[in-house]
Amino acid sequence: MIRAAVLDLDGTIIGRDEKVSARVAAAVGRLRALIPVSIATGREANHAVDYAQQLGLTAPQICDGGAAILNPGTNPSNIKPVWSAPLEPQLARKIIHSLHGNGTEFIATHPQGSIETIDGLSEINVIRVSALDMDEESADQVVVRFQTEPELHLVKVYLPYNDLWAVDFTKIGVDKAAGTRKLAQMIGVEVGDMVAAGDSYNDLPLLTACGLAIAMGDAPQELRAVADYVAPSAEEDGLAVAIEEFILPRLIAS
Repeated sequence: MIRAAVLDLDGTIIGRDEKVSARVAAAVGRLRALIPVSIATGREANHAVDYAQQLGLTAPQICDGGAAILNPGTNPSNIKPVWSAPLEPQLARKIIHSLHGNGTEFIATHPQGSIETIDGLSEINVIRVSALDMDEESADQVVVRFQTEPELHLVKVYLPYNDLWAVDFTKIGVDKAAGTRKLAQMIGVEVGDMVAAGDSYNDLPLLTACGLAIAMGDAPQELRAVADYVAPSAEEDGLAVAIEEFILPRLIAS
């Protein structure tokens, strides 16, 4: 039984143009009329709220790679997570100062918004840090630099809108699967009764945690190997195809 859906944003709901296509919007609209639908994105809260509102989603939404959950009905300019798992402050400062010292662009999110410089860092409660806009070799080097930190979860993420890479840093044990388990508690369903869709490495824990998994056609082999259904790419409205051909028939049959 499918009782809820969790959908990645970049490369799944939206493609390189960062727009929701008419076909995807219509398919998600049919789905949300039957079950709760949530976005699970590595982006910050205002992006999650913006796309959730475009799609008419009313269930809690997951942002910051699973480190925060928010109410999509709030004003995008004044969002406060209903749940979050912040990084240990000293570790967050260490990450940010290291990235800054190496000239790596970054964004650090906190309950009131985000920062992209080290100014005022000591005064905020960091939820997630992302090293941004690197080639894949540089992203791998960032992973190697921090992979021995015992209190840190990090994952390399492809950025389809610019063909570059990011590395996301969250508290150990915090990823999209952890955020989805918390979401499941909030809406009163079992994770095994949820369907998930994604396209990148940070979606792998999500796809393996949920009862049914959809990988986009251009996803890495690791994702496609655990998927129950492989959809076309986002550029081909693959999420709409997956909803129409894989999810809705199961909902109607049940």
